[in-house]
Amino acid sequence: MYASQPSSPLSALLVGLALVFVMGLTVDANPADAKDKVKVLYHIDGNDLATAKYAMSLINKHIEAEGGPENIDVKVVVHGPALALFKEESVDPQLKATLKAALDKGASAEMCQVSMKLFGTPLEKLVAGFTPTEHPVAVKRIADLQQEGYLYIKP
Repeated sequence: MYASQPSSPLSALLVGLALVFVMGLTVDANPADAKDKVKVLYHIDGNDLATAKYAMSLINKHIEAEGGPENIDVKVVVHGPALALFKEESVDPQLKATLKAALDKGASAEMCQVSMKLFGTPLEKLVAGFTPTEHPVAVKRIADLQQEGYLYIKP
């Protein structure tokens, strides 16, 4: 036997429209999931000012290249001798400005807890915007982020 068919062209059109509508709802149900954010980790650990400024410029350009913060999740992890570059009392004005621009664009900056203790520099003495690393040891935090799918970039 043949499957039953609509009795009129109008019925066929209505069935077709209903299918398109239902399929459209299924496809568009989660438009935010259609494109996952790019997850990127920038690692800064040296005390070279030029390298740190270059890293901040790269971060800002990367966010723009991806189309803005809605398309990219940037984590900046700073530790070791790089901590000295981000002290509020002595920070380079351009470095401070590009860090602020990156933070304003949605990047998050973490300072190693062990480095803050080692260098006797609490969070309050650093440029605004840093949070302590989620794990006290920065290299552990970096490994955790990579395990979570963050792409690693070390300028």
